[in-house]
Amino acid sequence: MMRTLETLVEGLKFGEGPRWRDGWLWYSDFYAHHVRRVNLQGRVAEVVDVANQPSGLGFMPDGSCLIVSMLDRRLLRLKDGKLTEHADLSDRVDAPCNDMVVDAMGRAYVGNFGFERHKGQSPKTTSMWRVDPDGSIHEAAGDLMFPNGTVITPDGGTLIVGETFASRLTAFDVAEDGALSNRRVWAEMAGGVPDGICLDEEGAIWVADPRGCRVQRILEGGRVAEEIALEGRGAYACMLGGPEKRHLFVITNEDSGPGVAERTAGRVEVTEVDIPGAGLP
Repeated sequence: MMRTLETLVEGLKFGEGPRWRDGWLWYSDFYAHHVRRVNLQGRVAEVVDVANQPSGLGFMPDGSCLIVSMLDRRLLRLKDGKLTEHADLSDRVDAPCNDMVVDAMGRAYVGNFGFERHKGQSPKTTSMWRVDPDGSIHEAAGDLMFPNGTVITPDGGTLIVGETFASRLTAFDVAEDGALSNRRVWAEMAGGVPDGICLDEEGAIWVADPRGCRVQRILEGGRVAEEIALEGRGAYACMLGGPEKRHLFVITNEDSGPGVAERTAGRVEVTEVDIPGAGLP
């Protein structure tokens, strides 16, 4: 069937990092410097402001929220309404941090651009970093081309990250201590640009592809099981949530560059799908 998206929230500058939790979709609006949340009725609530642009979101076992602060390359923690520094990655990362996933133990796997794409720098590979619950920082994986949206399977044993400018999804085994190994290609996207991603109960991954103006449900190996096309709008992130985890939320916009900061063309859009979400985030 051909699914269509309905607008849940409009007027964002640029949305990122959607996460479903306790009846709300949390998301960052990074050019507006806000973290907000919205329920299925479209009621928006403010969460916190982040001066240096919030991006990826995740939750610790105690319910506190971790927030990627892009421009100063820090990981912040929001607990009891107070925002504090959880880890400073600025001496390890040369370009803005972006998305992340937080595992069941509270370990955060944080990606970054690897180069200043909006300043004309040439693409280069970079590392994903793991921040443990005590705030210690460890290199999780190297030689990644713009590590972006990331998921962890329900058993905690596999992490899959979208390498945006390599047009692929890359998988790793996860050890008990959080270390990654056995790197392999999970799916090639044949010119697609994987941005935000989320996992469902059948092990398929929904992938937001801004260049292709679409969201695709991709199986391991690369077969596209379903596609939702957008008319002239890029899809930048997606998340499965709702009471049965069958609501697919998609963050859309006209573009991603700094120029969108002067506009409010961003949206949170939603449709219902057949297979519920699973794993993390």
